[in-house]
Amino acid sequence: MRSVRARAAIGATLVVAVALVAAGLAVLSVLRTNLIDQADLQAEVAAREVAGQLALDTAYADLDLDDEEDHPVQVTDEEGRVVFVSKGLRAISGTASTGVSPVPSASAGATPSPGDDDDGDDDDGGDSARPARGEVSSDDPDFSDGTATVDGKQADYRFAAVEATTPAGLTLTVHAGAPLAAEQEAVNTVRGAMLTGLPLLLAVVAGVTWLVTRRALRPVEGIRREMAAITASEDLARRVPEPDSRDEIAALARTTNETLTVLEASVERQRRFVADASHELRSPIASLRTQLEVAEAHPELLDLPGAVADTVRLQVLAADLLLLARLDAGEKPGAARLEVGALVREEVSQRTGDRIPVTVEVAEDASYEVNGSRGQLVRVIGNLLDNARRHAAHRITVQVAADGSGVRVEVRDDGAGVPEDERERIFERFVRLDDARSRDDGGAGLGLAIARDVATRHGGTLTVHRAPGGGAAFRLWLPYAAAA
Repeated sequence: MRSVRARAAIGATLVVAVALVAAGLAVLSVLRTNLIDQADLQAEVAAREVAGQLALDTAYADLDLDDEEDHPVQVTDEEGRVVFVSKGLRAISGTASTGVSPVPSASAGATPSPGDDDDGDDDDGGDSARPARGEVSSDDPDFSDGTATVDGKQADYRFAAVEATTPAGLTLTVHAGAPLAAEQEAVNTVRGAMLTGLPLLLAVVAGVTWLVTRRALRPVEGIRREMAAITASEDLARRVPEPDSRDEIAALARTTNETLTVLEASVERQRRFVADASHELRSPIASLRTQLEVAEAHPELLDLPGAVADTVRLQVLAADLLLLARLDAGEKPGAARLEVGALVREEVSQRTGDRIPVTVEVAEDASYEVNGSRGQLVRVIGNLLDNARRHAAHRITVQVAADGSGVRVEVRDDGAGVPEDERERIFERFVRLDDARSRDDGGAGLGLAIARDVATRHGGTLTVHRAPGGGAAFRLWLPYAAAA
C-alpha cells in the first residue's frame, strides 16, 4: 500500500468496480422493467380478449382461450367469488379471489339475468365506475404479481384484471396471467454474466493500471536513483535524466536540474568565499604576528601604528564577513522609517579625516523616507563613500533625489571609472579591479557586494554607471516607505 503503483491500481479498481456495479444494477432494473412491461401487455391482451367475449354474453363453456397454459384465466363476480377458471388451473394467488373452483350457482353457461344482480341496480342505476352493459372497461387494468399452478406446474405470473359487464348487467372481473419465467431467466442470465465478467474486468483494470503507472513512474525512479547517487558522491555537477515527454515528470526533472545548478553555484560560491576569506585573513594576521615577534625580540623596533592598522583591518574584515553571513542566512531588514537625506548628511559629517571632501546635494524642503535597517543602510552609504574615496582624484559628490516611486542616492567620483564589461563583476565578493582602479589602497573587495545585498533585501537596486564628468557613479535606489 506504500507503493504509488499499488495505490493507483487499487484506487482505479475500486472506482471501476463501483461504476460497474451501479451500471449493472441500472441495466438489470431497466431490463426487468421492460420485461415486466411486456408481460403486462400480454396479460392485458389476454384479459381483454376474454372480457370482450363475456361482454358479448358468451357462455363460459364457449369462451375461446388461446394458450391456456401460458395465459391462465380466472373470472370472478362482484363479490370476488370465482365463476370460471381456464383448463388445467388448479391454484392461483395474487388475484384477491376467495377460491379457485367455480361456485355451483355460477357454472359455465349459467349467466345470471339483470334482475339477479346482487347490488339490486337496474339498467339505469348501476355504479358509474363500472362499464355499461355489454361493454369492457376502458380504464387501465390493475396489475399484480402472483403464482399459478397449471397442470401440476407452479410458476410466477403477472396478472392483469379487466372488468366487463354482461348484457344481463352482471359485472365480472377477468384475471389473465402472463408467465414471468422468461423475464426471470433473462435477468438471471444477465446477472450471471455480470457476476462472472466483473472480477475478470476488474483484474484487467488493476493489471493495466499497474503496468501503465509503472511505466509512467519509471522516469521518477531514474531521477530518484540519480539523486541518491549525487547525494552519495557529493558531486553536484551531475544531473538527473530528463525524459523526452512534455509531462509533469519532465517538468520535475527540469526543475530538479535547475535546483542542482543553483545549489552547485551556491556551494561553489561558498567554497570560494571561504577560500578568499582565508586568504584575506591570512595576510593581516601574518603581518601582525611578524610585528609582534619582532617587537618581542627587539622592543625598540615595534611598529605600533602598523600593528594598529592591521588590527583595524582584521576588525573591519571580520565585521564584513559576519554581516555577509547574516545576509546569507536570510536576515530581514528592519521596518523603521528612515529619512535618507538625514542619513547621508550624518554619515558625511563623521568623515572629517578623508583626504577629499564630500559634496552633498539634498533638497532642504524634501523628505525621502524609506523602511529599513538604519545600521545596514548607513553601512551601504559608508561603503559607497569608501569606494569613491579610494578612486576619486579631486571630487566626490553625493546626490539624493526622488526617482519614480522611490529615492535615488547617487555617489559620483572623478576617478578612472569602471569599464563597462566589469560593471557587474565588481559586485561579486572579493573582486578588486586593481588594474583599472590603480589607486586601490587595501579594500578586501567586500564593500560593494555587501552594499548590493543590503539594497536587494530592502527592495531596492544598486548599479554603477559613468558619471557625467567622467569617473564612476554608483546609483542606489530604494522604494518609499509604505503608508502607515
